[in-house]
Amino acid sequence: MLQILFFSILTATVFYIAYGRFLQIYKNISLGITENEKHNSFTGLKNMILFALGQKKMFNRPVSGIFHLFIYLAFVLTQIELLEIIVDGFTGEHRIFAHALGSFYNFLINSIEILSFLAFFSTFIFLYRRNILKLIRFQKPEMKGWPSVDANLILMGEILLIFGIFLMNSSDQILQNLDPQHYPSTGKLYISSFIGASLFGQLPQDWLVWFERIGWWLHLFVIYGFILYLPFSKHLHIFLAFPNAYLSNQESRGKMSNIPVIENEARSMVGLPPKEMVEQTEIFGAADIFQLPRRTLIGAYSCTECGRCTSVCPANLTGKKLSPRKIVMDIRDRMEEISNQVKPNVEYNDGKNLFDYISQEEIYACTSCNACVEACPVLINPLEPILAMRRYDILMNSGGPSEWMGMFNSLENTQSVWQIPESRDAWTKS
Repeated sequence: MLQILFFSILTATVFYIAYGRFLQIYKNISLGITENEKHNSFTGLKNMILFALGQKKMFNRPVSGIFHLFIYLAFVLTQIELLEIIVDGFTGEHRIFAHALGSFYNFLINSIEILSFLAFFSTFIFLYRRNILKLIRFQKPEMKGWPSVDANLILMGEILLIFGIFLMNSSDQILQNLDPQHYPSTGKLYISSFIGASLFGQLPQDWLVWFERIGWWLHLFVIYGFILYLPFSKHLHIFLAFPNAYLSNQESRGKMSNIPVIENEARSMVGLPPKEMVEQTEIFGAADIFQLPRRTLIGAYSCTECGRCTSVCPANLTGKKLSPRKIVMDIRDRMEEISNQVKPNVEYNDGKNLFDYISQEEIYACTSCNACVEACPVLINPLEPILAMRRYDILMNSGGPSEWMGMFNSLENTQSVWQIPESRDAWTKS
């Protein structure tokens, strides 16, 4: 009874704390603007299934894609065993699903163990790639400090979780023969039965009971720790990759959105009627997260920090300061900076904005080639905030590289990018 009470209090506390943090993330995302664009729900669902659930783009790099798949599948299936642990914790039972599922239970747990073993191997491969092999995309400046520690902490947690699973199951396999009344039969678990016979076969029953309980609680504590840690980690993409893929931009890669007010002005200059009636705005582009679409803010929290975007960015590859991954991470950091400080219906101004995180050198180095957009496995679009910030700097601050000023003046005066004295449509009047 005492164990059930402790378990219930622990579970309620963990989920209460986690709820508060996830609610704050929702509020942060809500600081962005809503968009009135057409969105095809079928296409959104297809993107969610293919890219968030099916991880289609991960296999563009087969080696890391396959190892990541092992960890992903093991994580998903392990939640079934976690569900059983939670039910057991509330009821005081042991392996409550074993009776209900019968032989399928044996198949299920064996599948979890095989995938967990593959995930265990994959975890060490990823630790080796990050810390010993030191792949270039994990050594960029934005990955120094916490981002690198964050990635390693999750991998270490994965090792602890798998250790807990096998410690629990291997001890349980022996206890099923020693005390079948309290330890229901799961059938033969091939990996755990081998571990149990090799390491625990000669141990007294009391020790085995302790090992089984240690494995059970270790499994639970690691998962609960992960739930509490997740909102502070890049691994939030496990959940947010789904809405991000669903809401991702469905326009063709090369299409850039116009600013409606300016588009109507341009149409009136050449004698065309307004395309649509739009409200006047005092701000063009984006200087802070309050002017960015919520879709972009969800993308910032969905970033896996894998660096595939930066590794294919031509500006970054030629030594420029721009890193698409850093842009996305900076947007997330800005949201976290103002978290809990924004009051409802009160205009927020702390004297800072995204330009304190992202320099002009970065946004003007972008060639708008969409290579980063194509590379992202969870359909984040780093180009959108870059263009929004560039527009703000040019239209609101009269900024931009000095080399561009002549082109801007020519466009304003003659509607041509070339600095020629005649009007652009002069040829039609000759």
